[in-house]
Amino acid sequence: MKSASASTPSTSAQGAPAMPLQPLRHALPNDRWKPLEIVFWLLPVAAYFLFPDYLVLASQIMIVGLFAVSLDLILGYAGIVSLGHAAFFGLGAYAAGLLSVHGWGEPISGLLIAAAASGLLGFLTSFLVVRGQDLTRLMVTLGVGLMLFEAANKAAFITGGVDGLSGVSMNKLFGVFEFDLYGKTAFWYSFAVLFIVFALLRRLVNSPFGLSLKGIREGARRMPAIGADVNRRLTVAFTIGATVAGIAGALLAQTTQFVGLDSLSFARSAELMIMLVLGGTGRLYGALIGALVFMLAQDYIAGLNPAYWQFWIGLLLIVIVLFARGGILGGGERLLNMIRAGRGGKGGVQ
Repeated sequence: MKSASASTPSTSAQGAPAMPLQPLRHALPNDRWKPLEIVFWLLPVAAYFLFPDYLVLASQIMIVGLFAVSLDLILGYAGIVSLGHAAFFGLGAYAAGLLSVHGWGEPISGLLIAAAASGLLGFLTSFLVVRGQDLTRLMVTLGVGLMLFEAANKAAFITGGVDGLSGVSMNKLFGVFEFDLYGKTAFWYSFAVLFIVFALLRRLVNSPFGLSLKGIREGARRMPAIGADVNRRLTVAFTIGATVAGIAGALLAQTTQFVGLDSLSFARSAELMIMLVLGGTGRLYGALIGALVFMLAQDYIAGLNPAYWQFWIGLLLIVIVLFARGGILGGGERLLNMIRAGRGGKGGVQ
């Protein structure tokens, strides 16, 4: 008698051959680039040619956008609330700036070293952050930020203190492209780094690891039941977020060739939270849109009324929170759904 092999199709009760069993697969989000996303990334390229006098502002918007994306990873996906994220941004800025001041002006390697420094700090502090709840995490991250700010202020002989770190001078990018006053090299450098890091994070959040972060955000107590190590995943997410923040800080130092003490300030972290609220958390693109809206509004309103621009920013924030839950992207998404539902209802009535 021949034994039935695993590949032999089974038969049903009526004697008809049944379909072979198919292995179960995880239903992962579709990570293919949508046409609207491609258009979104072509807009900076168009802005380079349409607004050549605003390239410096555009590069700073992209840098701040990258900084906001780093916070969105740990807040919007992992659910870790932070009020001291500027600590990693400032550390990256000072690391890149100090390397340049002491003779190491190569941009790419300086960027990687700054990222490693911020990532190391994020890893060391993550063990304190991930074990607490929201209030504990707020206090720990705020404490880390304040400690680093005061350390940089006291070490004025190294950091420049309140006067900032001057004398930062970068070599030519790839030995060819010089950082000019018009911001052309800084624009493309910032755009390339932003796109590469964003593409990696986009792939990360659409992976099983990204899905597990969403699960932890929605119900951390249930995740161990399916074998997920919550603290380990939160540690990895927090470390990656700190690393990306350090990249953004290093970019700012290299493109502006100056590092101010405000890069470590609480105000920087608070502004970052405002950007996420404006754009919408847990979307990545919401961080970019929030940074764009905040920076443009700040630049325009400060030009109209330099003394009271924060009043109008606060009013804009209140309007977004009250009338567009989920930020600009969330409100726009609901509006599109309402329009589609209205069209479907009209089309169904004969």
